[in-house]
Amino acid sequence: MNESFAPSDGIPSTGFVRLKSIIAPSGPIPVSKSTWWAGVKDGRFPKPLKLGERITVWRVEDIRALLEKGAV
Repeated sequence: MNESFAPSDGIPSTGFVRLKSIIAPSGPIPVSKSTWWAGVKDGRFPKPLKLGERITVWRVEDIRALLEKGAV
C-alpha cells in the first residue's frame, strides 16, 4: 500500500515538508520554533535544505527517522 499521507501524523510519505508541518501546533513534534532551530544547530534535529531565498524544507525521510528514533 503506497499512500501519500500517513493517517497517524499527517506527514507525506515522501518529499519535503516546511517547518509549520513539523512542529506544534500543526505538526507531530511538540517543540517551539526557537527550540527546533536550536536543535538543528546542535545536531539534535535534521539539517534543512534551501530551495530558494525564502523557502526552507526538510526531507520527509529525515523527519520520519527522527520520529521513529523517539528523539523528541
